[in-house]
Amino acid sequence: MYFYNSTYLIFMAPAFILMMLTSWYVKSAYNKWSKVPSNSRMTGAQAAQRLIANSGLYGVTVEGVRGNLSDHYDPRTKTLRLSQGVANNASVAAVAIAAHELGHALQDSEDYLPLRFRAALVPAVNIGSWLGWILIMAGLFLNMLNLAWLGVLVFSGGAIFALATLPVELNASARAKQLLADTGIIQSEQERRGVNNVLNAAALTYVAALVTAVLQLLYFASMLTGRRD
Repeated sequence: MYFYNSTYLIFMAPAFILMMLTSWYVKSAYNKWSKVPSNSRMTGAQAAQRLIANSGLYGVTVEGVRGNLSDHYDPRTKTLRLSQGVANNASVAAVAIAAHELGHALQDSEDYLPLRFRAALVPAVNIGSWLGWILIMAGLFLNMLNLAWLGVLVFSGGAIFALATLPVELNASARAKQLLADTGIIQSEQERRGVNNVLNAAALTYVAALVTAVLQLLYFASMLTGRRD
């Protein structure tokens, strides 16, 4: 295809490698610490309930969700959804992930500005993810570079969203670590290392997403600059 050539691979190879390494690191950290029981012997669901009560988030509910590492917080319904491996497992990894999602619930309750900004970007990103491609292709085929550059601008919403996601996720992880320590759900140095390992690995996925989005934008910009020259 026109877009996918050797130059595209040169631009995107670092992103592909980073994504593969990040995926391996996340699975490795989760698999390791999901086998290490927490000293509190609390499952992810039990830890979430304690953190909800401790934080006064009584409107937040906990539900199960299918999939592996499909855990997330839904601000529309104030629901914390935990995968079976997290909800029913009394491990360091399970309480770390549950606490991270609870961190998002706290952000929601406090109207955390970066979270609101990211949410406001969602409609534009959903539209831009397909409209940007259309404008770029149309601009190239019609030899209308201004239209193609407009497509790049529209498509850049994905990179902006990835950038906006970083502080949201890092803040949720920082809250998770503090909550777990304050409530005594984790107590030992080994548990703290495990929580840090799991959450830091998860954070790298968002770094990889940002790198991928930026490199893709740079590829399009390089392609259009070459056409102009």
